Amino acid sequence: MSELRRDILATLMPGFVGFEPPAWLSEAFDAGLASACVYGNNVRDREQLRSLGLALRELAPTALLAIDEEGGEVTRLSYLEGSPYPGAAVMGRIDDEAYSEEIGRRVAHEILSAGFNLALGPVADVNSNPLNPVIGTRSFGPTPELASRHVAAWVRGLEGEGAVACPKHFPGHGDTGQDSHHELPTVTASRELLGERDLPPFGAAFAAGARSVMTSHIVLTALDGSVPATFSPLILQDLLRGELAFTGVVVSDALDMQGASGEIGIPEAAVRALAAGCDLLCVGVDTTHEQLLEIVAHVAAAVEDGRLDADRISDAAGRVRALGDAAGPRAAAAGGADTGSTPREAITPAELERIADSFDGAAAAREWARDHPGAAVLRVDSEANMAVGFAPWGPFAAAALPFPGQGEQAAAFGARAQFDPSEAYPAGGVIVIGRELHRAPAALARIDALLAVGTPVLVVEMGWPAAPEPGEHAAEYAALATYGSSALVGAALIDLLESTPS
Repeated sequence: MSELRRDILATLMPGFVGFEPPAWLSEAFDAGLASACVYGNNVRDREQLRSLGLALRELAPTALLAIDEEGGEVTRLSYLEGSPYPGAAVMGRIDDEAYSEEIGRRVAHEILSAGFNLALGPVADVNSNPLNPVIGTRSFGPTPELASRHVAAWVRGLEGEGAVACPKHFPGHGDTGQDSHHELPTVTASRELLGERDLPPFGAAFAAGARSVMTSHIVLTALDGSVPATFSPLILQDLLRGELAFTGVVVSDALDMQGASGEIGIPEAAVRALAAGCDLLCVGVDTTHEQLLEIVAHVAAAVEDGRLDADRISDAAGRVRALGDAAGPRAAAAGGADTGSTPREAITPAELERIADSFDGAAAAREWARDHPGAAVLRVDSEANMAVGFAPWGPFAAAALPFPGQGEQAAAFGARAQFDPSEAYPAGGVIVIGRELHRAPAALARIDALLAVGTPVLVVEMGWPAAPEPGEHAAEYAALATYGSSALVGAALIDLLESTPS
């Protein structure tokens, strides 16, 4: 294979199908591929994913092996049982930078021991729009000051252990009202506002040692109104490389998302992302060998046609290889090491109490729980965004697989959650638990019906709380807001609801 094609392969980060490395992936590593990414569909259980990561590391000792592990709802190592980490918004509410740094260390330790070395996190977006459908509790908070401090702390913890942090989604996805997995969002904020609100957490991440950054598939009219950030030289070269002086690896968000390739296809999206300044292209889930070769051929043709400079490919490939050479040995040394305990086993009662105390409305909810010991639990499931996927969530995940010392409490909560909502409402009250209930009109109507007949109701919002549409439902429904729905946050909620004497 020509040097150009080896360089092109080095800029690609494909996913793949299956619970083991496919044969073609081994061939691609030999041919120049320098990275790969695992997704939820590659997970059968925790031990299988660890074996997969170690097998990939053996195939490619210096590769950048990426995993979505944000320290909260977005998890892959705990994809089938729910995350043992609190999530960014909870960390922001606790507002202890040492704790956020500790979570970064825990995540690094876990992914490195499983063979991975590139954590696709933290989320550095400021969640300035409470109706944002894709960021929400993945953000450390609604202000740049809060987000900057905790992004930097998380990066220090992760990078300090030898893993590679990849803050996302540059230059900021927090003000969008659309999900770029499904469409192309547009942000119309002024250049001044973007500089004051959205950019500081990224600058803080870079100052803390982040060696990569992920782009966003959104149009920011004040920076470049013609193309999304992933395809914009004005954003990636003039702003990111120039004004912010970032010298690390620029990683594209997944090119199979509608915001990137919906109208042009993944091969052409790859050409445009490389031309704009991306170094490593996240191809997306379920990549096949044929698709990978198609991308390589299309990028090579763009070089031959003069649409893409070969030096740009060489520069990107060199940057990816250099980072792999720096980060690979640490992962290879840590891979397969005895971690001593699972992240769940390290959770203490004090940590659960601290998380519960961060909830908005915790004191009143404890009092309500004391006054209504027989209350049933009504679960409201809503469609999670694609980044979160199908990971078990909240107290339901924690009840199914209890955290240490919570066996009796988890069983008691589980019994309450067996309530059949088709039957008569219990006189003892109902605890309604959901995520982003403002997007669930049927659930809000159910709450209205409960209140109309005098049923005591405690509404627990485990997403980013936002008021329902004006005039339709009472805005004060979320009496308790947890700002996170990981299994760990769910365990803290069980602790709050079940620890008071009946």
